[in-house]
Amino acid sequence: MDAPALESHYRRYISYLNDRKIHHLADFVHEELVYNGKPMNRTDYQNYIADDIDRIPDLYFDIHHLVVNRNVVACRIRFDCTPVKEFRGHVPNGRKISFVEHVFYRFDEGKIREVWSLLDDGAISAQMTE
Repeated sequence: MDAPALESHYRRYISYLNDRKIHHLADFVHEELVYNGKPMNRTDYQNYIADDIDRIPDLYFDIHHLVVNRNVVACRIRFDCTPVKEFRGHVPNGRKISFVEHVFYRFDEGKIREVWSLLDDGAISAQMTE
């Protein structure tokens, strides 16, 4: 897949997340993958995302920066959302929070094989403990 095709494919993946088509990711995610060094299967990955959406029903993946190089996608995603359940060890306070995720994906045969994700835990903590 060339860079423009991979970018389009990735944007479609994000639209599936935003449309809550979490359990329809077979076109985007390998059956076996690695997330931050931890092996998991597609169902584990889908459940991980579904759990975040359960905790934050208005979770919306807003792409701010996107770079594609060969089979790697790097993305800065911004979230403006309101947790309703405990999130990353913090009890919700009813307020909207904003944070970013810096995430890299390695694609293999057009599907996600590895994910490296870093959330701005400092921003999350500061806003949820105010």
